[in-house]
Amino acid sequence: MSRTRTRRPRRQDQGENKPRAVWPGLVGGNYKPLTPREMERIHHTVLDVMENYGFADAIPSMIEIITAAGGWMSEDGRLHYPRALVEDIIAKAPKSFVMPGQDPKHDLEIGGNRVHMGTGGAAPEIIDFKTGRYRASTSTDLYDIARLVDTLDNIHFFWRTNITRDAETMRDVDLNTVYASMSGT
Repeated sequence: MSRTRTRRPRRQDQGENKPRAVWPGLVGGNYKPLTPREMERIHHTVLDVMENYGFADAIPSMIEIITAAGGWMSEDGRLHYPRALVEDIIAKAPKSFVMPGQDPKHDLEIGGNRVHMGTGGAAPEIIDFKTGRYRASTSTDLYDIARLVDTLDNIHFFWRTNITRDAETMRDVDLNTVYASMSGT
């Protein structure tokens, strides 16, 4: 018997019975590159920036919500968030939620120490596999990537990966993005 014949059945058996490397909701949270003290320091720095420096170019609806809750607009047009307001919002925020799939069997529970792998991004260009050169990404590219991701067991959700630059208006970009993403998954 040749080596090829003996290997082939073994490979097929490994592929069919092998457990997935990453499954939805895998328990994680063991990688901690920062100490608790470092995380607390970052948290307090962010609260300081939000309260003392604020954010420029806030949209009117956010200005209305935050100022009604105790925030303020500075003379230079920046929206400031009081530390207590931010901490209160964080305390009230749900610690987990369900991200619904198109089919309930694909719903993902987000939060705690559950790990989910997904795509994301907004690449304006993609490498054309025929020419090896960069070109503007299209709705077809987004659809094809969504179809690929939909077949991969180790990727649990699809989020837009590229910009549909073949669309003429921002409205068309949004509609094409939704259509390509939904029909590809």
